[in-house]
Amino acid sequence: MDRVTAYIGIGTNLGDRRSHVNHAVEQLDALPDSCLAAVAAVIETEPVGPITQRAYLNTIAAIETGLSPAVLLGCLHAIERQRGRDRRREQRWGPRTLDLDILIFGDRVVQEPGLTIPHRRLAERAFVLVPLAEVAPELLVPGTGHTVRSMLEALMDRSTGMDTNAEGSA
Repeated sequence: MDRVTAYIGIGTNLGDRRSHVNHAVEQLDALPDSCLAAVAAVIETEPVGPITQRAYLNTIAAIETGLSPAVLLGCLHAIERQRGRDRRREQRWGPRTLDLDILIFGDRVVQEPGLTIPHRRLAERAFVLVPLAEVAPELLVPGTGHTVRSMLEALMDRSTGMDTNAEGSA
């Protein structure tokens, strides 16, 4: 498989959040047949969903990879498990030590059981679009005809406001 740029969403709201983010970035850079291309600033955001919980730290990483989407997803789940995440026992929309999602994988559109690329709620999530726009504002999101920047602008036009202040260094 040719190398592609994959954009990975990184989120955490349990434990040492900064350590979880740093670990994820280090592990993404260490993936086989892959290298880290960019990492956006970390932002602190309010959780989405009905469960009361701590604020999240979010960012995205861009990696150049020769892995397939399915293999990459398996690697992401392994990195999550290293930080104590158990997807089978967690509550939907609940707190997590580490959440890694494939947002975009080159120019591919993937619809498989357990894997949808681009991420199905990408256009609805400022906590993903803000950091993604930092590193790839003119990226055309596959299957949409829209750039990351235009998706973020449309979301902000609809939004009542979301706290996306960049977090200071830890």
